[in-house]
Amino acid sequence: MQLPCLHIPPPKTPPPPLYLKFRTSHRENLRYLKAIGIIHPNTNPRNLPSPQTANYLISTVNFLKSKGIHDTDFPRLTFLCPQLFSSNFSTSEIEPVFDFLTTDLNATAQESRGLIVHCPYILFSDVEYCLKPTVEYLKGLGVEKLNEPSKQKAFLLNTRVDKLKAKIKFLRSIGLRYEEAAMVCARMPAIFGYNVEDNLRPKYEFLVGEMERSLEELKEFPQYFGFSLHKRIEPRHWHLKHRNVRIKLNRMLLGGDDRFYSKWK
Repeated sequence: MQLPCLHIPPPKTPPPPLYLKFRTSHRENLRYLKAIGIIHPNTNPRNLPSPQTANYLISTVNFLKSKGIHDTDFPRLTFLCPQLFSSNFSTSEIEPVFDFLTTDLNATAQESRGLIVHCPYILFSDVEYCLKPTVEYLKGLGVEKLNEPSKQKAFLLNTRVDKLKAKIKFLRSIGLRYEEAAMVCARMPAIFGYNVEDNLRPKYEFLVGEMERSLEELKEFPQYFGFSLHKRIEPRHWHLKHRNVRIKLNRMLLGGDDRFYSKWK
């Protein structure tokens, strides 16, 4: 007896093993981490992070991007703060800093990004013992726009109070009252980045010694401290002195060399 012919469909192609998809995802992660500078493109394959580590790095990247960090920022962050991208790092360590920038400093995401990119070390500053005391002290002096995403403000935020006080102490030592010293710092916050003995004191001694200027002129134009002693202050002073010319500090120091030397021939 002949059996009826049954149509048996060909077997379907089995789905690829899950590990293939996982391996592809791992390759994509590595490619992305290389593209943004966290992994060096020429890293020996045997030294590449494991899938678990790569996933961990990606989670750190995603956290930072959620706070406003751009892909183009990661090479700088990796170079200056490689600990951000180590396998034993947790984003919970730096989350309080982002909260501080938003709440205490009223910084927008873009401003926070600018401050952090300029000075990534801020991320590892203790909020309660370092950042908050610094901001309170600076505000007390009258320093404004601390959320401004500039290099100066970023490094200022990461400066400890004792170093800030050292500049006030120097200004008091040359005859300024505390209120006057605070005003100088508020008008020229860059002064906090200058070394007292190598920068501020030589400029002051040249001002009152060789230039025979008064403290009142310094209070009127504290930006004097921001100019190079050897490249700007001394050459222009000697140039004017040889011509028996005496003008205010701001007129002497502001403006380019071409304009200055053509005016005072």
